Amino acid sequence: MKNFGLLAFSLITIALPVQALEPLDAASVAQGAPLYQSHCADCHGAQLEGEANWRLRKPDGSLPAPPHDESGHTWHHGDSLLFDYTKLGGEEALRRMGITGVVSGMPAFGTLLSDREIQSILTYIKSHWSEEVRRLQAERTRAEDGS
Repeated sequence: MKNFGLLAFSLITIALPVQALEPLDAASVAQGAPLYQSHCADCHGAQLEGEANWRLRKPDGSLPAPPHDESGHTWHHGDSLLFDYTKLGGEEALRRMGITGVVSGMPAFGTLLSDREIQSILTYIKSHWSEEVRRLQAERTRAEDGS
């Protein structure tokens, strides 16, 4: 089940509306930085470093918060999937993809943050990636969106 969930997570997206933002858009990065610190840094780290041992399951079956820097897998996923996972929370996003029985510690932020704020947080995260990683992630976004 673990491998299936991770494979499906990397291949399937939910069709929620999301507008991809330019990764280095200064206004989005500026808006996203304090939002990231307020809503994400407690779990994903102030420097996007993630929790220790983020690949090892916790006793409840969930995985620790992964890094959002280049050492993690965030950049392996397209914009729509990242947006949906943040807005809906991990378990709901997975459930909507048809994946059940996976425990996720990722809460839903859709009632706390606007779509634009979520997009700005994602832009802030992307601003920490190298040009090459941003290019690869943009390719993933296009592939997942079918464009």
